[in-house]
Amino acid sequence: MLTIGFAGTPEFAKIALEALYQAGFPVQVVLTQPDRPAGRGLKLQPSPVKELALQHGSLLMQPQSLKQGEEAQQVLQVLRTGAMGQPVDVLVVAAYGLLLPQAVLDAPRLGCLNIHASLLPRWRGAAPIHRAIEAGDAQTGVCIMQMEAGLDTGPVRLQQALAIAAEDTTATLHNRLAPLGARLLVQALGQLEAGTLPMHPQPQEGITYAHKIGKAEGQLDWQQTALQLQRRVRAFDPSPGAYFMLQGQAIKGFAPQCVDAPFFAPNPTSPPSPSIQPAPGTVLALGPSGVVVQCGQGALQLAQLQKPGGKRSPAAQVLAALGVGVGCALV
Repeated sequence: MLTIGFAGTPEFAKIALEALYQAGFPVQVVLTQPDRPAGRGLKLQPSPVKELALQHGSLLMQPQSLKQGEEAQQVLQVLRTGAMGQPVDVLVVAAYGLLLPQAVLDAPRLGCLNIHASLLPRWRGAAPIHRAIEAGDAQTGVCIMQMEAGLDTGPVRLQQALAIAAEDTTATLHNRLAPLGARLLVQALGQLEAGTLPMHPQPQEGITYAHKIGKAEGQLDWQQTALQLQRRVRAFDPSPGAYFMLQGQAIKGFAPQCVDAPFFAPNPTSPPSPSIQPAPGTVLALGPSGVVVQCGQGALQLAQLQKPGGKRSPAAQVLAALGVGVGCALV
């Protein structure tokens, strides 16, 4: 059986590593990011991959970099000679977070395989799940890719598509893509060992880049259409969160729906009128179903809101506590 090295950090990678253990592959070494501060106390937290590797007794390495320094050299040595004197046949990479220099790519006998959560060449890069939802894609999927020096440019060895549901968030789509990637990985390694794993160069048409998500991108621009904003809220759930500014606070929104804008009355004494066109960002309605906000085109309903440091709560409850009602403006 092939001897495996593994490099990954978050939950997506942990699910793939668990599949390797369950399939009986000998995992010689596990690479993961150094512990990071997290939570209110900013205590150092191990990655999900680290916790799993320690449970299984694998050799664990957490280099700051793979490009230079003593740690990088130690990783190369382990890949070339193995933790138990047996060289690593293939290094599996899943959401690792560090760039692999050419020396690392070349160290395993059969190179490096990457689990990528898109249908390449669409959405190369760091945030393929977020960007697919934000763009309104009807489907995405998982590719097992042979790694090379370019950013997600290597040949695709296996792939499988997955439909994106109208209500999918990054969290729910991640939870379906991660086990799909794990199953596809185990299949690919079996075929690699048998010498039957195909290799298809990526087409030059349809290339897009899933750039890393910036926190500032989460601010909702009410001038955009309701559909654009609905996709962004879904794409940024759970992290970094889509938000609007209210009373100096960044209020995150969740569970979005595009709805018909109700007739609007500028003040309680005026009758609602279809001829009145409120400004984007105006609260049109507030009730048990959520808050309805005027957009550049259409209206967006947010069922849940979250204040800084708080938890997700019914939108009407959060806004009532802030003294916000129909006719108020959200920025």
